Amino acid sequence: MVEVINGIQQVGIGVKDTKTVFNWYRKHLGFDVLLFKDEAIASLMTKYTNGKSEKRDAYLSLNLVGGGGLEIWQFKDRTPTAPNQEIVPGDLGIYAMKIRCKNLAIMHKYLSQIGVLNLTDIKESRKRSSYFYFDDPFGNKVQMVEDSYCFSEQPSINGGVMGAVIGVSNMERSIDFYKNMLGYTEVLYDDITYLDQLSGSTAKQQYRKVILGHHRKKIGGFGDLLGPTQLELIQMLQGTPTKIYKDRLWGDLGYIHLCFDVQGMDALREKAKVLKNPFTVDSSNSFDMGDAAGHFCYVEDPDGTLIELVETHKVPIVKSLGIYLNLKKRDPYKTLPKWLVKSLGLQKVRKNI
Repeated sequence: MVEVINGIQQVGIGVKDTKTVFNWYRKHLGFDVLLFKDEAIASLMTKYTNGKSEKRDAYLSLNLVGGGGLEIWQFKDRTPTAPNQEIVPGDLGIYAMKIRCKNLAIMHKYLSQIGVLNLTDIKESRKRSSYFYFDDPFGNKVQMVEDSYCFSEQPSINGGVMGAVIGVSNMERSIDFYKNMLGYTEVLYDDITYLDQLSGSTAKQQYRKVILGHHRKKIGGFGDLLGPTQLELIQMLQGTPTKIYKDRLWGDLGYIHLCFDVQGMDALREKAKVLKNPFTVDSSNSFDMGDAAGHFCYVEDPDGTLIELVETHKVPIVKSLGIYLNLKKRDPYKTLPKWLVKSLGLQKVRKNI
């Protein structure tokens, strides 16, 4: 059976106002391609919304430098809740998203000028790429990582999402999951680190940090746009981690899931069963999000962090002319022509919406 992981399609972010968040990321970090916006009822997600089908508003925005996008997600009939306590490195779930950047010094200076909170110094290392952290205006931790991958030259200094920092309780168990389920077989970094290296704090609490890379033997569809990815797993070696979404719903404030663009959902479903991590949500054949359609499923990592898998069937190219790209009958191992993917730039948003 066909099974292809093309890359990270998006990271889901629960927010209070989709337009405000989209406009900030469009203006400051180049996520200016609005692939779709859709208002609907999340009827398949009731396992994670207390059994109630919640109405939601969702935007998917991309940065054409290359990388995954942002699915900006807002409840329409309830007020989303914030975490019960401060999120610290090693808490279970998605601690930060990783965004690629070709010039950290310029980006660091820019973010300092616009006054983002908790901006750390640039951390340099011979063992891994340089990086720094900051908080977006909505309380989400972001790691900016030095990375030269470029799908398309754009005005933006940074690209799209290249991974996530994920808190885990048992490193070996989590490595096995991400290796066997999603193909993260390359260990790029494995060492003991300290809190000051993760967040800028002066505390010296110890962590184990492992960075995994994905060996993409075959990619199809939008794989060239999404680019190479990495996952950074963090385990507390002192203290007890808290689950980030404890007593909260999927869709509440923060990073709600990490989504992978895939081909071969049937093969992945069988693999998940064999690994004793069966799908917890399955749209079966096709879902419709207004401007886009596909097949989506969810699986949980060993600590319950939500991983979404999406097999894309239809995406808009020129919505005003009714031009859509049908991916269902394409060769799953063949990437789309670069000129065609670049045509998504016709959906760039030039000013606030």
